[in-house]
Amino acid sequence: MYDVPASGVSEEFAECWQAAGIHLQEQAQRVGVTLSWLKADHEPPFLEHLSFRIGNQLFFIRLEGIDGPGNLDGLMSIADGCKEHPCVLPMEKSSTGWAAMFPGWGLVHAGTRGFVHPSDLVTSEPIEMTDWEVHDFAVQTVRQQLEEEGRRIMSAQGNPRVDPSVWFVGDHGPEWVVVRAVRYPLSDAKPPTNWAQIAAGCARLSTIGHFASVAVASAHNSFDDAGQSVAPLLRDGPMYVDYPGLRRMS
Repeated sequence: MYDVPASGVSEEFAECWQAAGIHLQEQAQRVGVTLSWLKADHEPPFLEHLSFRIGNQLFFIRLEGIDGPGNLDGLMSIADGCKEHPCVLPMEKSSTGWAAMFPGWGLVHAGTRGFVHPSDLVTSEPIEMTDWEVHDFAVQTVRQQLEEEGRRIMSAQGNPRVDPSVWFVGDHGPEWVVVRAVRYPLSDAKPPTNWAQIAAGCARLSTIGHFASVAVASAHNSFDDAGQSVAPLLRDGPMYVDYPGLRRMS
């Protein structure tokens, strides 16, 4: 499966999406918790419309009440991959603009349709990151580096089953990046064996492709000291990252 950037969202969806983000941020402030955004843009692709972490819990959100990109299957796939909470946020529009339909967080579980109160679900239990989370972290590492270099991101997605992970505007037009993540004690990810197939799927938009290897270790380990016992990668835990940059592929 190959992902090529899609067109932008409608102005009305963008307004609803912005109101939803403000609502969730304000609710977090009201109950005194720190909300860390995972997806806080409306760039394609759309498995979820918004996502965030509070403590050791992740929440993936699809807006309801407006015709938006993506579908419920996409939401369930990312929540299942991260073993966390798939939610919908029913929204309604009035003369004053978009607002959450229900009080409080306003979130509804996408499966059970029961109300979800994120701040009540946080625990002190250490939770190891799933492979999906580690891959998504690697994609965000690559994206951040490209943005720091002044590159405009066309799209970025953390689904480990979809290539490429990132599209950006290069010196002469669109370019794409396939990202692979490895955990310590591994330090170097390998390009996928089906590289030619991925390149063929991207060729109608760009023939310029890159590979990015991102190695991740717990702060209790070090890439410079082999033979250590391997500490798990914990959600919200300190980590070391070894990312040497993009590797242009022919």
